[in-house]
Amino acid sequence: MPTLSAEGLDLLFREARTPDRWLDRPVSDDLLRELYELVRLGPTSSNCSPGRFLFLRTPEAKARLQPAINPANVEKTMHAAVTAIVAYDVRYHEWMPVLFPKHAERMRDRYANQPGYAESTAFRNSSVQGGYFILAARALGLDCAPVSGFNNAKVDAEFFPEGEVKSNFVCNLGYGDRRALGPRNPRLSFGQACRLL
Repeated sequence: MPTLSAEGLDLLFREARTPDRWLDRPVSDDLLRELYELVRLGPTSSNCSPGRFLFLRTPEAKARLQPAINPANVEKTMHAAVTAIVAYDVRYHEWMPVLFPKHAERMRDRYANQPGYAESTAFRNSSVQGGYFILAARALGLDCAPVSGFNNAKVDAEFFPEGEVKSNFVCNLGYGDRRALGPRNPRLSFGQACRLL
């Protein structure tokens, strides 16, 4: 399999940054659709695909989110072109006949009969899909600012009151103002974060 070019690695990792300030530049609905078309291709366990993505694009939608956002994150969230709520469907297993037809009945029953296991699977795999989401957005030229400083219960009550979808994290999208970026924060080295056995 071919590898990504140095320019591609720069775009996704080495030169990509997390903005605090945004340019006044919209993100089209077509680009958001293209983003999801990439995200949905990433692997999840048993192809369960529990991730659900709610794109807040209007001031009215953002105003509904604002009470749930921690004060330190409000300004950058309100000024982003789009704020995505990356969430997961706790009843994702109902889609197994479509997503994993070879073993649909067995997998659906397995998840349906073990609610704790099913929800942990949904959370874990939606987190994986959230990672794909960030990389796909960067690949399409968008900047991303993931946010975990918010109240999940408030977000779920406002946007997912039926209780079948739950928020995982929030991710601001748009075109960052690179003039406002400071130096990149440090990262752990291989020796600090990894072991070889």
